[in-house]
Amino acid sequence: MMASCVLSGCSAGEAGRSAADENRQTAEALIDAFYSFDVDQLAPLLVDAQSSAPALRFYQGWAEGGNYRVVERQSCLAESATVVVCAITVDDDPVLALNIDFKVTDTFKMTFDGTTLVAVDNSSNDQPIYYEAYNWVVENRPEVMSGPCRGFFVDGPTPGDCARAMTAGYRAFAALPR
Repeated sequence: MMASCVLSGCSAGEAGRSAADENRQTAEALIDAFYSFDVDQLAPLLVDAQSSAPALRFYQGWAEGGNYRVVERQSCLAESATVVVCAITVDDDPVLALNIDFKVTDTFKMTFDGTTLVAVDNSSNDQPIYYEAYNWVVENRPEVMSGPCRGFFVDGPTPGDCARAMTAGYRAFAALPR
């Protein structure tokens, strides 16, 4: 891009917008790869974001095991020349197990050095009951945390099994008398 700008005489602002556009396209590709549930599609995008890779790989497996279904995918937005944010609203089994009328929005914040993706942070707008159910499972079903959820969100070996076990735990929590 920069070479074409030198040859055609485009301004620094145009070059900056192109880098931001390239970063936004990379962010969109990461979202495509994440929700494909194919780790081989995701891995090449994380080559330079190694500190983010273990948690994101685990989350991808969790999302697959939790039957995440995209309900609304907004376009990724550049917050700055180096930060792109993508918000994806999903239905998923863990939340559905809680019997609440709520759709979770996952937010992926991607940081770039130039046009190189160097970090991916993600968060969700989970409701307090989700955390209550999680804590209940931790306290009342310790075998879940020492078994399928071993390495929870730090590159544990069975994220899909973890999501399914947590879903069963959340369903048991939701069935408790209130």
